[in-house]
Amino acid sequence: MIDLRSDTVTRPTEAMRRAMAAAEVGDDVYGDDPSVRELEERTAEILGKEAACFMPTGTMSNQVALRAHTEAGDEILADASAHIFVSEGGAPAGLSGIQVRGLPGVNGIFTGDDVLRAVRVPHRFSPKTLAPPTKLVAVENTHNGGGGTIWPLERIEEVARAARSRGLALHLDGARLWNASAATGIPEAKYASFFDTVSVCFSKGLGAPVGSSLAGPAPFIERARRFKQMFGGGFRQAGVLAAAALYSLENHRKDLVADHENARTFASALGDLPGVVIDISSVQTNIVRFRVTTLSPFDFVERCHAEGVHMLGYSPDRVRAVLHRDVSQSQVAAAISKIQKAVLAVSKY
Repeated sequence: MIDLRSDTVTRPTEAMRRAMAAAEVGDDVYGDDPSVRELEERTAEILGKEAACFMPTGTMSNQVALRAHTEAGDEILADASAHIFVSEGGAPAGLSGIQVRGLPGVNGIFTGDDVLRAVRVPHRFSPKTLAPPTKLVAVENTHNGGGGTIWPLERIEEVARAARSRGLALHLDGARLWNASAATGIPEAKYASFFDTVSVCFSKGLGAPVGSSLAGPAPFIERARRFKQMFGGGFRQAGVLAAAALYSLENHRKDLVADHENARTFASALGDLPGVVIDISSVQTNIVRFRVTTLSPFDFVERCHAEGVHMLGYSPDRVRAVLHRDVSQSQVAAAISKIQKAVLAVSKY
């Protein structure tokens, strides 16, 4: 089975397993795990922030950030298809009592004007207590729902300027920020410089088995540690996991370019198949999203699964495939052949 469901399905390499086995450990709840401390310091350094906190998951990292930025009843602004809004189990409402106001982004990217229009500025005749206080703007780079879209720096700067003009904080969901940097050559710290806080993931493209980190100002990260504990994220001997994340951080970022090349090869071949509609120019990193017109996406992925390719149908007519470090060039070619077989079988009827 060639698994293209997500870049979270990767398995640790032998070298990563050796790093895990050799990790120094301690009780992280007490701050005693040297491997966790090393990972946090290195992550903060790469992102240009004062401090970082190692978390079990990207959802926890994002949601701790939202909780630490807000109070119950507050509102945040994000793209209408943002991961924090549509793919984290309703956590903003359930864990923090806040609401997300979806902005009309294009492939996940909204504008400074979108932010300014969304922030309510009441007239002096109107009660100030009616609307929820808007506290934060969240950006996702790369944007999963947009198909791995990379935010242009000038657009980030525009959104940040608009947010600051209204007194709003900024959070970056950078689960795949490594992909954005690999594709553009722009350092992660440059992207992160526009934001108060940044969440990054080690278990997606970088291939670690577990883990994300939240980075930001030291006082904020201290506050965030409280909510990490509250949400059930207290680690004990987490150095085994931190060692894997640190290994991926130092050794796997350079490999992401190969995933992007494989994604473009895969997308180009899909575009030649009957009943498949894809905008190849939209494939900027490792995520490929496309439409199928001859049958439902769910029937399509079932047929492809029967041939040996695992993908996800995620809307009435769309499919997602994600290339990752466990998929070689030869497997890309094999996947294309298997999908072609599934598509041609349908076209005969």
